[in-house]
Amino acid sequence: MIVVTGASGFIGSNVVATLNRRGCEAVIAVDDYPRLRGTNDQPTVASLPRYGDRMSVLQYVDFHDLPGWLDSHGYDVQSVIHLGACSDTTVTDREFVMSVNYEYTRMLWNWCCDRQCPLVYASSAATYGDGELGYDDACDPACYRPLNLYGESKQRFDLWALEQSHTPPRWAGVKYFNVYGPRESHKGRMASVAFHSYGQIQQSGQVRLFESHREGIPDGGQQRDFVFVDDAVAATLHLVETPVGPNAKNGLYNVGTGTARTFADLARAVFAAMHRTPQIQYIPMPEDLRSRYQYFTQASIGKLLAAGFREPFHSLEDGVRRYIHEDLQQRASVA
Repeated sequence: MIVVTGASGFIGSNVVATLNRRGCEAVIAVDDYPRLRGTNDQPTVASLPRYGDRMSVLQYVDFHDLPGWLDSHGYDVQSVIHLGACSDTTVTDREFVMSVNYEYTRMLWNWCCDRQCPLVYASSAATYGDGELGYDDACDPACYRPLNLYGESKQRFDLWALEQSHTPPRWAGVKYFNVYGPRESHKGRMASVAFHSYGQIQQSGQVRLFESHREGIPDGGQQRDFVFVDDAVAATLHLVETPVGPNAKNGLYNVGTGTARTFADLARAVFAAMHRTPQIQYIPMPEDLRSRYQYFTQASIGKLLAAGFREPFHSLEDGVRRYIHEDLQQRASVA
């Protein structure tokens, strides 16, 4: 059995679907399922799977109930993929965020230590802060200063994990960069720019991007390391399945393409996939965001490659094309 937390979320649901396609249906799907508490109902996740896919799991478990479930039924668990978190970067309730993102992950770590069970958990590229010190997963993470509580909670656990002498036999903290792709529509305003660009073009024929407020960077010239969700999932499962070795070490791993592209590039890729002429409107960035805005992110992926990950990443154009043709347009046709 494989435990996947955040199983109804964006990356989590794609992990479950990929495991299914590989023939694994012995998945314990963990998420915030309020209806499960005190009932025998199965949660409804029909709106999340990719068009044409089927999600098959052995059991749904509410995340509040997971500690007890592990104690009672965890003897057959082969690995834990912990992707559940409070990922809203605007949340300011420190006690809540630390409880969900830090204390809960410590609980899973300790259980995996006791059972000698591999653990891969979602850290975040948000731990790198404003990017002035780079995005190197081989550097001491203590030098970075996250810009929000979400990033701080992830960094706090990373630092704690690196200090431990008693560890799971295989563990990795995965720092996802700007992931986009199927099953993210439920994220609302936190969904990717690719998703929102598609919707804006459908509605108005144009895409709205922020103006640049930094000298030397043109409007739309802000850059991100955009990674297609299938690639993020492939890297995650590689880290779960690869035993510790001279290069495949325990620790923190960036998951990105290693190449930064501009938001204007992304918008043009969406227009091209929709066979539309690009029309981009640049709007002022909100004042309260300007001091906290990252103008450049790019993953250093040397550690991931050294750990044996060899699957090629989709180019931005290919990933956007697949996303639109295989998911967004399919959904629109059956809506």
